[in-house]
Amino acid sequence: MKTDKEKALEIADILTDFKGADTVVLDISQLSSWTDYFVITTVNSSAHWKGLYRQIKDYAKQNELTIRVPDRKLPSGDDWNLMDMGTIVVHLMTDEARNFYDLEKLWHGGEKLL
Repeated sequence: MKTDKEKALEIADILTDFKGADTVVLDISQLSSWTDYFVITTVNSSAHWKGLYRQIKDYAKQNELTIRVPDRKLPSGDDWNLMDMGTIVVHLMTDEARNFYDLEKLWHGGEKLL
């Protein structure tokens, strides 16, 4: 059985294979009580993030990960979309959003695995 770390790294590989740019995996398990890994990648269009979303959704289904849907309606946007799978959270961000929110800097205490 795969560990969550292995799954996060496999998700990063999928994102990279499907042209997600500058993909990183952060182990934030020592900093957060609600998740262990952030997988962050840059997308270049709404069609691109939708394609990546489908790929990760298929991976999640095959690996018994549940994508959590928020209880309330969140504003949808093309700049930043996330997939919350409990211990793994995938961030699909445009270059502009990624530079603005700078999650790697915000969570700088986490270990960069990739």
